[in-house]
Amino acid sequence: MSRKFMEHYVTECPECGSAHLTMDYERGELICEDCGCVIEETFIDQGPEWRAFDSEQDEKKARTGGPLTYLSHDKGLATEISWSNKDFYGKRIPHRNRAQIYRVRKWHQRIRVSNAAERNLSVALQELNNIAGKMGLPRDVKETAAIIYRKAVDKNLIRGRSIESIVAASIYAACRRAGMPRTLAEVSKASDVSKKKIGRAYRHITKALKLNLNPTTPSSYIHQFCRKLDLDRRVALKAEEIVEKAMEMRITSGKGPTGVAAAAIYIAATMMNQPRTQKEIAEVAGVTEVTIRNRYKEISKALELE
Repeated sequence: MSRKFMEHYVTECPECGSAHLTMDYERGELICEDCGCVIEETFIDQGPEWRAFDSEQDEKKARTGGPLTYLSHDKGLATEISWSNKDFYGKRIPHRNRAQIYRVRKWHQRIRVSNAAERNLSVALQELNNIAGKMGLPRDVKETAAIIYRKAVDKNLIRGRSIESIVAASIYAACRRAGMPRTLAEVSKASDVSKKKIGRAYRHITKALKLNLNPTTPSSYIHQFCRKLDLDRRVALKAEEIVEKAMEMRITSGKGPTGVAAAAIYIAATMMNQPRTQKEIAEVAGVTEVTIRNRYKEISKALELE
């Protein structure tokens, strides 16, 4: 009997206390070898009815497909025809057959979309993939953004707004939910949608879908900005320490988190002999140099930093 079964079910006989238990797969019974007590009956074997001795056999005999994905309008349930010019065995398709394969691909793409709603969803999810790819977001964030967008479609929140703005707002919300926030400037640059439109769409969908997103803190931006500025971990840790002290003294109340993070990095980089100009930090953080100077003066004065 397997150890996995023993951990999750009976480990000893309730009659004699023996641990010598045997599973009779023909009768579907769990039997004690010492006293013959039938502990479990009509037991269902949850494993496969076939055996595989290596990964190749396991892959061939398995009858389940890939996992569901919300990044496709049909959730990945339809057949996919690869765009590479190779067949199932990895051999190159002859030139005389490529035109025919191209027509098959084209018609396959057409029949996968049955109505206008599916067509719009397909276009939107493709745009979501493109934007997330430019921003270098992981798959779980993209899946979360796709779920948020689908909910917005179900609630009819798309009416009167462009698909691109709702997609960008969904990505922005997904980043915040995953604890790896991105600035509106980053999302705007990747999507070619203005920050104003993204902000409006974001407020609209968060209110309608009741997305309980915690407000971002300056600390959540520090490592991201330091990586782009090519600053080492010591600067990031020092900047986090400065932010924590500033938050304890309530200097950051009512201030934008990106501006506070930028000012803390400016101070920490100078203290660690890795100075960066206010212009360089402002370009990465998506704030103005004036904002960095104002936050810098407030923090350095309150913390009595020279």
